[in-house]
Parts: sequence; structure tokens; C-alpha cells
Amino acid sequence: MDSDASPSRLTDRLGRPLRDLRISVTDRCNFRCSYCMPKEVFDSRHVFLAHKELLSFEEITRLARVFVAQGVQKIRLTGGEPLLRKDIEQLVRMLSTLRTPEGRTVDLTLTTNGSLLARKALALREAGLSRIAVSVDAMDDDIFRRMNDVDFPLADVLEGIDAASRAGFAPIKINMVVKRGTNDSQILPMAQHFRGSGAIVRFIEFMDVGSTNGWRMDEVLPSAEVIARIQERYPLEALERTETGETAQRWRYRDGAGEVGVISSVTQAFCRDCTRLRLSTEGKVYLCLFAHQGHDLRTLLRSGCDDEHIAAAVRHIWSGRADRYSELRSKGEPDPGSGARRIEMHYIGG
Repeated sequence: MDSDASPSRLTDRLGRPLRDLRISVTDRCNFRCSYCMPKEVFDSRHVFLAHKELLSFEEITRLARVFVAQGVQKIRLTGGEPLLRKDIEQLVRMLSTLRTPEGRTVDLTLTTNGSLLARKALALREAGLSRIAVSVDAMDDDIFRRMNDVDFPLADVLEGIDAASRAGFAPIKINMVVKRGTNDSQILPMAQHFRGSGAIVRFIEFMDVGSTNGWRMDEVLPSAEVIARIQERYPLEALERTETGETAQRWRYRDGAGEVGVISSVTQAFCRDCTRLRLSTEGKVYLCLFAHQGHDLRTLLRSGCDDEHIAAAVRHIWSGRADRYSELRSKGEPDPGSGARRIEMHYIGG
């Protein structure tokens, strides 16, 4: 690789390096959360991608190897629900062999709704998964069932979290999407349940991802208010960021019972430090969670292109990136793709 294409030099038009790759391994999910896959849209008539359209594990691993050579240091597997992908632990095993140009292991993580985690946790850990994040939107079972909209019990997800802990995952991240008037009553119960457990709860502002979740600004509870509610019960102190591009603002309980985080993509956009690229399950690269279109790499893979040809395409795509949707929205500036249909969260992951 020539010096101009070295990982340390590969930046986008705003000077942001490529460091994080999120890989969607399926567009399917067994939940129908309103902020992601509302049942009225994703019903029995919805047509998901055919198996032949999905990247194989070998194709995913090959692309991931190319991305790592360009500077990627962390890979997150997502969906849809990634544990629905058959033999997902085999993909984990394949990806766990990747090394950066400096010889370091890649930080390999996975985000799941936890419904299948109890039966998969140990196999994922043994296959080489580094860390895991579980989506839990309420500690009240009735609210939890209403939010997943398939009547799935909270107890089964908590069992999965316990299984992940026994398998050696630590710290486990717990992601809660907060919607004002829907589950904001669960902020303190979530904090209380996981205090002292070693798990880290991250409260996520309800985002305007996709075109089907009925997003409204009045349903966004600002992260500052989330922290204020927790502070009333449990005093907190702010922590410094540990790395560039970190999405969560971190807080520590003053009594030493662990930490919480908030992801404020609506009220405090962090586009300026975004180092993330997303690969869809059918092999398209998206440069932003709020993107309108992707760049096809599957055709290159299946047309016989060698790795250097694909790497050149990746360099070209990333070097032309100027996406900063959340930042523009927060400033009241128009989205360059305004009017176009954005990708859905179930298709590209959060």
C-alpha cells in the first residue's frame, strides 16, 4: 500500500479518520419496536432480503479485512437482530482472526435485543467476541412488552444478560432508547437495577432514523434531563472521553456503584468526531446513519475484483465523505438529501 493510502492518512473531507465499522448481518428482527420496525409497516406482508442477496460470512470477512487494512480498529455486528443469523458464532470466529497493520487484535462487539442471548452467549464468547451490548427499554415488564410489540417478556432478556456475564463479557452495555411519554418513567428503575452490577446503562435519545418510526421532536427527552433525573437520586460526576469518536457521554456514580452514559445525537450532535462506516447485509456501504443511499461493494466482490481494487473503492468512498446530518439539523440547516427516503435502522443497525 502506498503512503498516501496508509491508515493514518485515510480521512474524509472533514478530516475524520476511518476507525469503526458496523456490519449488519441481517435485515430481520423478531421484535417490532416502534422506533425501529413499527408493526404497521413491517407486518406479514413485508418482503425481507432473499438469502442469496446477503453477503456470505466469507464475503463479510473479506470486506472486513480490507477495512481493517484501511484503519478500522473496531467492528460491531448488528442487524436487524444479529443472533437470528444462522451460525453467527462462526462469523465471529472468522472475524476474530483479523489483525490491524500494527498486529493488534480488532475490538469485536455485537449489539442484540437479548431474546436469544441466553442460548448464544457462551458460544459467542468462545468464538472470540470481545464485548456485547443489549437493548433493554424498560424494567417494567408491561412497558417492555408494549415497546417490543411482540409480547416478549423482560425476564428472558435479563436471563440472557446474566448468561453473558457468566460467559465472561464485561462490562456489558445496556442500551435504552428513551421516548418521552412512553418509557421515560423507566429511567430511574433502569439505573437502580444495574447499579453495582458491572453493567453500564446508556440512555439514547429517540432519533429520527429512517422514514417509518413516526419521529417527533416532542417525544425526545434531552440527555441533560435524563442525567438530572438520575442525579436527584444518585449523585454523579462526569468522566472524560476515552477515545475520539466516542458517542456516549459518560458519568460515574459518586458512591462507586459504576457508571452510566447518554447518547445525545439529537440535542448534542457529535458528527464532527464521527469515525463510523456502516456495511449493510447486502454489501452496501453507508457513510451515515441518516444516509439516503449506499455504495455497492457486493458487485465488486462477486465480479472477481482483487482486494486492492476493493480497497481503492473504499478509499475513494471515505475520502469523499462529508456527512453531518445531525449537526446540520441542530443548526437548523437543510439536509442535502432532504426529501429522499432515508435507510431504516433495522437495515443498517443503530
